[in-house]
Amino acid sequence: MAMNKIQFQASLEQSRWPQGFHCPGCSHAEHYVLKSGGRKAFQCRSCRLQTSLIAGTLFQGTHLKLTVWFLAIYLISQTKTGLSALALKRQLGVSYPTAWLIQQKLMQAMAERDARYTLDGDIQVDDAYLGGELAGGKAGRGSENKVPFVAALSLSPEGRPRFIKMAPIPGFTRKAIANWAQDNLSSGCVVLSDGLACFAGVTEADCQHQVTVVGGRKPKDLPEFCWINTVLGNLKTSLGGAYHAFDLAKYGIRYLGAFAYRFNRRFRPDTITTCLIVAAATTGPRSDYWLRQAETSC
Repeated sequence: MAMNKIQFQASLEQSRWPQGFHCPGCSHAEHYVLKSGGRKAFQCRSCRLQTSLIAGTLFQGTHLKLTVWFLAIYLISQTKTGLSALALKRQLGVSYPTAWLIQQKLMQAMAERDARYTLDGDIQVDDAYLGGELAGGKAGRGSENKVPFVAALSLSPEGRPRFIKMAPIPGFTRKAIANWAQDNLSSGCVVLSDGLACFAGVTEADCQHQVTVVGGRKPKDLPEFCWINTVLGNLKTSLGGAYHAFDLAKYGIRYLGAFAYRFNRRFRPDTITTCLIVAAATTGPRSDYWLRQAETSC
């Protein structure tokens, strides 16, 4: 049976306050329930502060129905290879700018949610780039259109992939890797790299560094890096199949974050939509202006 708007509001309320309403101003639990324009609002009995259901969440200020947002959450979370703003526009029946804004907000919530966690145990790490060469521009890693990023994959004791972290970095320098490792790796983990000198920076985050020299061998001849190479191949296939183009330097962190979010919950397809609703409900407001300043905000 289709969910009505009251059920959607109840779902958002449960995601935002799983232990029941608490005033964002004074944390008091006792409250009055108000209704305005079809949406619930809450007034604290202690400080009298009024709070709407969407205030302080990713949905703050929206004029769209929650049914539209929840459909977007379902589509973006369940699409294995990602969903472009143009495809989302067609599915939701909204304008392209609106679809783009919804997509960027939800991907931001995905990226922020996974930023709370760090990888531990045995980890494979590799350097990679987003983007291709420009006509008449530099070739290879020196291309002006290529954005460097780090991909790290944690393994289970049986050697199977568990979780992944991906993030753009300023360049492949020891300092950049050290800063990245301090934010994304747990101390004491064992990091396996291909010997690129900058990866020695993980030791500054109290991680062990092991090196396997590639020596010009092809990925198929490197069983040590089988899983990280497979995931990077899937990433490139996903981005190439879903998107014609996007600003890699400005918004790359969100597209990488969305891919990692889905990968890290690949064995929980029945709960990933609910998880994204919770992420959206607990992520603060992200305005259009803020989202477009991604190069300085993220």
